[in-house]
Amino acid sequence: MKQSPRVLGRPRHDGNAKPTKDLVLETATRLFIKEGYKNISMDDVAKACNVTKATIYYYYPTKGELYTSALIAMMDRIKLSILEILEQPIPFKERLEQLVAVHLSATIDIDMKNFMKEATINLSEPQLKQVQASENDMYQTIEQTMQVEMDNGTIRKGNAKFFAHNFMALMTVGYFKDGDGKTLLGSVDVTAKEVTNFFWLSVENK
Repeated sequence: MKQSPRVLGRPRHDGNAKPTKDLVLETATRLFIKEGYKNISMDDVAKACNVTKATIYYYYPTKGELYTSALIAMMDRIKLSILEILEQPIPFKERLEQLVAVHLSATIDIDMKNFMKEATINLSEPQLKQVQASENDMYQTIEQTMQVEMDNGTIRKGNAKFFAHNFMALMTVGYFKDGDGKTLLGSVDVTAKEVTNFFWLSVENK
């Protein structure tokens, strides 16, 4: 039986290997994290993946689309991690502290603020909206948990969205580094404890 010809431009796929699209996305994300958007070209991604540049363009027609997908994939992973932590059957304050610790550990080499700044500068409006929607999903995950804990009387009544955004804003303090590359509070565990305690003082149901 004659084999059907491949669609023009469609990369070959090895059934035993990681799907090429996934490989491209993971590799590009790693390169963007290390070097930033402007310093990484589609050719750099192709070389790192050991595929042709045509293969990269088959899956991601522009660098903007690749960067958009990288950001969304990163935020989706963070959201899943947040859900996993917040659904644990342990006290809410402990979950929040663990959330800060895990989040900071996972993003220790990532300048999230710069990541989003580069997105604002380099992405089209539709692409930026996709990224912002994914970012909002992360906030909503925490917001929903805040509302549940309010209803349960664990924390005081208030605006769950406001609480969630304040918590995430406090978490970003952990990203700060001085000229010597040192964080404000030292270790991730100390930062997680201090951030959580600071937040808890404002929402504790006394």
